[in-house]
Order: sequence, then structure tokens, then C-alpha cells
Amino acid sequence: MSWISGLGLEASLGFFALIAVIIAVVGTRLTHIADDLADRTGLGEAIAGAVLLGAATSLSGIVVSVTAALKGEPELAMSNALGGIAVQTVFLAIADGVYQRANLEHAAASTANLAQSALLICLLSLLLLAPYTPAYTLLGIHPATLVLFVGYGFGLRVVNDAEQLRMWAPRETGETREDRPDDSALSRSLISLWLGFLALAALLGLSGFVLEIVASRIGEQTGLGATAVGVILTAICTSLPELVTSIAAVRRGALQLAVGGIIGGNAFDCLFAGAADLAYRDGSIYHAVPEQTLLWMALSILMTGVLLLGLIRREKNGVGNIGFESATMVVLYGFGIATAVLAA
Repeated sequence: MSWISGLGLEASLGFFALIAVIIAVVGTRLTHIADDLADRTGLGEAIAGAVLLGAATSLSGIVVSVTAALKGEPELAMSNALGGIAVQTVFLAIADGVYQRANLEHAAASTANLAQSALLICLLSLLLLAPYTPAYTLLGIHPATLVLFVGYGFGLRVVNDAEQLRMWAPRETGETREDRPDDSALSRSLISLWLGFLALAALLGLSGFVLEIVASRIGEQTGLGATAVGVILTAICTSLPELVTSIAAVRRGALQLAVGGIIGGNAFDCLFAGAADLAYRDGSIYHAVPEQTLLWMALSILMTGVLLLGLIRREKNGVGNIGFESATMVVLYGFGIATAVLAA
């Protein structure tokens, strides 16, 4: 796609907006299929949101990070991944505002979502720790990458056990929305659901590949640094599926799917760093990123911790039914954006 390098700034921004629209449309449709798969397979909304929806909506972002790493741009690769985690957490606050009956974290009470949040904090902490370890690599791969993938796999098993064994469960209230299978979903063909899901997921991945090229072009034309481009442009655009799917899930009444999709998607996004390290051939990618990127790691941990507190506290009615956690996450993200712009 060398023709993209010849586009002017206005044309580049227009093309960028077009890809964003495609991602939004595909993401909406993907939500309905993921919800039906949750019912049809018996996974439940929280697990389906974390594993299926979270992974699928993250495909465009992982393509951006891997492509940037292959091109020797570690700062863009990592800032895209970590900026995506932060903005997706804020998207959950937006979905909270859309759900008017009560605080979303109260209504979507789920053991799996609590466990997913704890897993996300562990994965982010590992990424924050990696730059302070020796820059040793084996075949160009840092040991933290292996720990990251193994930890994610083990963590998913813990999340599944927490949901299935139910050693404890959240108290039900008048605003708690239970995960009940939809009769129409149970009648649909499992094969057609999977084929539709995979096709839409592939389209999201392709859009991410194109997006990385356009974002790099915009960065050159505007003079923004790689961190600013990754955090503000590519991270927000590749995270649009999470915004669209979470709002679509809320309107569909699949509240656990909405929350699980965001938290599970964030946990999957941590694997972006591992995938980028595999693609980066100049040593450990964790030791090639600036302090500005480390700030987003710490900020993402803090935002996830606030979200976890909100899921545990389960404030029923905040200001406009938005809990303290949503307001705090928006403020923290605004601080991060302001810091990124000032440092650009």
C-alpha cells in the first residue's frame, strides 16, 4: 500500500475516519454473534466477553503493534497496546453512562469479571517489571514474553474455575441482570455462528493492518511523536470495536458481556507486548521503550484497580447512575493524554 505515502494530511485523516467507521460497523455485528455464541455454547456472557469478544475486537490492535515492531518501531508498538488498554477502560465508563437504570458495575456483578480484573492487574504489573530486568534474550525473545503468555493461559483457567465453582457469588439486588440464554440464539446453527464470527474478526484484523500504515503517515505529517500517535490515534481507533460492542451489549441487555468484553479485551491486549517482542528483532522490546510508555503501564494498572474497587463496591446509583469508578477513570485518562501531548 505504498500509495498511502502519497496522501496529503486531509486525505490521510479522511481515510483514517473511513477505517474507523468500518471498525464500528463490524464491531456492532460482532456483539450480536458473540452474545448468541455465549448462549449457544454455554460459556456465559462474562467468559464469552473475555475470551471471544475480547480477543476478536483486539485483532486490529495486535496487527498494529506487530507491524510496528517488525518495522523497528518499538515505541509505537508498545504505546498502541498500552494506550488501547487505558482508552478501553474509559469506554466502559461511557457504557456506564449509556445504561440509565443503575451503575453498570453494580448491575453486571460477576465472579468472572472480578477474576479477570485481578488477572489484568497481574499481567500489567509483569509488563511494568520487565524493563527493570536484565535485557537478556533467547533467539531475540525476552523471558518476560514467555511468562506473559503462560500467565495469561493459567489466568484464564483460574477465571473459568472462579465462575464455574462459585466458591462465593455477588449478592443479587433488584438491579442485578442475570445471564439467561436467549431462546432464539439456542435455535441458531453453531457452525454459521462460528463462521460469521471468524469472518468479522478477520475483517477487524485487516483494518488494523491498514490503520497502522495510515497512522504512521499522519504522525509524519503532523510531527507527533510515536507515543502520541500510538496513544491518541491508533489506540483509540483500534479500540473502537470495544466501545461499539460494549454499548451494543448494554442496549441488548447483555451487561456481563459488556463488562467482560472490556476487561477480557484488556487482558488479551497485554499479549500485544509479547507478540511485539516476538516480532522485534533488535533485542528486548521492553528495554527499547521510553519512560513515557512506562507511565501508561502504571496508569493502566491504576485505572484497573479503580475499576476493580467499583466492581466490588457495587455502588448502585452515583451521579446520573455513574459510579465513582467511572468518573475517576475518566480523570486519570485525561491526565495521561495531557502528559502525552505535552511530552510530544
